[in-house]
Formats: sequence, structure tokens, C-alpha cells
Amino acid sequence: MSKGQGVWTYQDSALVLIDYQKEMFEQVRSETRAELIDLNVRLLIKAAKAFDMPIVLSTVGVEMGVNGPTRASILAELPGITVIDRSSMNAWEDRAFSAEVKKTGRKRLIFGALYTEICLAFPVVAALKDDYDATFVVDAVGGMSQLAHRTAIERLSHAGAVPNTALALVTELFRDWASPVAGKGREILKWYLAEVQKLRSAAQNAA
Repeated sequence: MSKGQGVWTYQDSALVLIDYQKEMFEQVRSETRAELIDLNVRLLIKAAKAFDMPIVLSTVGVEMGVNGPTRASILAELPGITVIDRSSMNAWEDRAFSAEVKKTGRKRLIFGALYTEICLAFPVVAALKDDYDATFVVDAVGGMSQLAHRTAIERLSHAGAVPNTALALVTELFRDWASPVAGKGREILKWYLAEVQKLRSAAQNAA
């Protein structure tokens, strides 16, 4: 852990989501399957909205005609959001993206991206260099192979970013059932656990 980051709170954090596009989902080959990644990203979004946290959303190659837009199920959680499209693999090197992050006024960034080894790793390392705190949600990301995914997690952890999981992070953000946002947190967690059960049932039925 770098800079004594300690626990994360919703008051000082922003959510940064990068390249959750059809083409990337189709190539995920690491431990968390695409459907669960999608669900975990939507959990993070619901929590960020409920806790009044800024959200930055970016895509790559849409205007160039290389890739499609953000996956519809994820974009549906973010009506009216401005999507920052880039050509760069490292989102941090895109001026519009980095300006949008800076505009949030938050120095603690929660990252999710596809793929772990590229579109997550590069901007997280760059953000750390620019004196931001960074955490990344390991079950809301995925790599093109298990080896690539796990190697990226090791790289980011060595660099000082904090790995976490979606459900654990959401509970960490508010942490107290007497918190002013606990009611909203409880509703989100109830929804999430029901959706997880649906995915499990669907997987069992398909087996």
C-alpha cells in the first residue's frame, strides 16, 4: 500500500470506467466471465450514483470506426453521461479524459477497464505517477488470458494500486449501517445479490 491509503470512502472517491465495449467483452478469457463483469460494473455505477460520486466513462476507437460504443446494459445505467472517446490505448494520455478526471476534484480513483493488462494497467500506473490514489476492481475487469490478467494485477499492486472486489468495495465506501447512505447501500446490495443468484441459476441450467 502506497502513501498510507487506508480505507476508501465515497466522499473522496471518483469512479473511472474505461472501454467496456462489445469487442473487449468478446475477448475476455480470464477468471471472471463477461456476464459477471457486466453485473459488477453496474453495481459500481449504482453505488457511485447513490453515494453522489463523480463518474468518468471512456471508450476507444468509436469515432474511428474501429469499435462499437459502451455495452448497452452498462450505458443504460448512465443516462446523459458524456462519453470520452479516444484513440490512445492509455486513457491518461488523452487530454479530454485526464481533464475530466481532474474536473471531478477527487484524488482517489476507483478504476475498472477492459482489458486488465492494457486499458486498465496503463492509466492506473500513470495516475499513480501523477499523485492520485488508485484502486482497481479485480472482478469488474478481465484480460485476454488468465496469465495476462494476473500479471497485470501483480504489476498494478507492485506500483501501489490497491486491488479490491466489487461487493467488498461498495461496503467499504459506506462501512456503517447507520451511515446516511446505508439505506441506499442496502437496496443496492439486495439487488446485486439477487442478480448474482440469477447468473448462478442460469449457469447451472446451462451445464
